[in-house]
Amino acid sequence: MAAAIKALNARIRANPTLDYFCSTHFWGPASNFGIPIAAVMDTQKDPEIISGPMTGTLILYSSIFARYALAVTPKNYLLFGCHVINCSAQITQGYRYLKYWKFGGREAALEQKAKEGASAAKDVANKGVEAIKDAAKDVKDKVTSS
Repeated sequence: MAAAIKALNARIRANPTLDYFCSTHFWGPASNFGIPIAAVMDTQKDPEIISGPMTGTLILYSSIFARYALAVTPKNYLLFGCHVINCSAQITQGYRYLKYWKFGGREAALEQKAKEGASAAKDVANKGVEAIKDAAKDVKDKVTSS
């Protein structure tokens, strides 16, 4: 059994493509890509849920390890790309965080929600007034016809 596994491993390592796909140079970045994918998906969510300290930490982490992905031998371009994408997505999230919490974005969003709520309340009130007018007209018609 050990000889069969050794032969299979030798066959995999003889093929450069299979050797790459069976290495940590591939599987490390492939598993790490969950972080930038989540960051890109979060750009469509409400900025209120963004954690400023975590975003800053991830920017620093990806900036440092993008450099180290090119410092190792052989250079790991897949890991470098993963960290560049993550750093870019986290910088976008950092901008959204600062805009929402520090530069008036939260107040503008709350003001917009208040305007929408007032508009909806006004529409409901107008419909109620119209219903009362219609009911009053029906009563008036019944009284004058009798």
